[in-house]
Amino acid sequence: MIGLGALFVACWSSGFIGAKLGAADAPVTTVLMWRFVPLALLLAPWLVRSGAGGRAGLGRQILVGALSQSGYLLTVYCAIGLGVNTGTTALIDGVQPLVVAALAGPLLGVAVSGRQWAGLGVGAAGVALVTWSDATSGHGTPLWAYLVPFAGMCCLVAATFLDRRTRDRPSPVRAVAIHCTTSAVVFTALAVATGTALPPASARFWLAMAWLIVFATFGGYGLYWLLLDRVGVTAVNTLMFLVPAATTIWGTLMFGEPFSAWTGTGLALALAATWLVSRRPQSRERAVSAARGAPPCHRTGVAGVRRGRRFDGGSA
Repeated sequence: MIGLGALFVACWSSGFIGAKLGAADAPVTTVLMWRFVPLALLLAPWLVRSGAGGRAGLGRQILVGALSQSGYLLTVYCAIGLGVNTGTTALIDGVQPLVVAALAGPLLGVAVSGRQWAGLGVGAAGVALVTWSDATSGHGTPLWAYLVPFAGMCCLVAATFLDRRTRDRPSPVRAVAIHCTTSAVVFTALAVATGTALPPASARFWLAMAWLIVFATFGGYGLYWLLLDRVGVTAVNTLMFLVPAATTIWGTLMFGEPFSAWTGTGLALALAATWLVSRRPQSRERAVSAARGAPPCHRTGVAGVRRGRRFDGGSA
């Protein structure tokens, strides 16, 4: 799982870099259309296979895809196009574990420990510090632009909970096929409506599309849903705290984006939050959990039972 987690972080962060590469040669709608049309064609065999949940399940997965891909990516690409740094965009999206943790109890029946809340609070401080540093750096990005990636993060959170509350979910491959087809339809419609469907002929644009398809979609997005099934929602969203550091390093090396002392401090706080949230409970904590009749969670530190199912990646 450690190897898959590291690969997920690298691939997810690559999506922010690919977005900036593609946006250098074409409008956001063009980039997104030509990212997902080839994907929909490649994944068509899995789309036509019968899956769990019937028509209701298919409709639910279409909604999940519209939120987790269409809504999320449109806001991320727009934020980067408005001038928000790739690392800052990734870190604002890193608020996701805070929102998930706050809603996990009422929506999924998952308990979050005090240690985890402390870690999530540290992560929020890191996000605020880096965002403030970027917003006041004087590079001309309007302040409201920093709310755009926050809206995208909310879309991904909503999709995650909608998927977790579904009893009969399709396989990760079929789910990705449904989501990519949904996004292909949405972004093609947007590109045609805005007159931006024609792609540029530059080699850099098509290199960016290949980058986004292979690394960001198959690697990042595919691993997101695979890891959700295997290790649970808390563990996966904790990995999101590592994405901003990877993205910031990529952005600094590839695009010369500024890396200030405030940026480093904020990222250090985010990494500290990851350690606090994801580390295994101490033996005394395990003993207390056992005395209360709660199973120790060796993967996520969260013991949650709802309707006979655990939400840390296994079954009760």
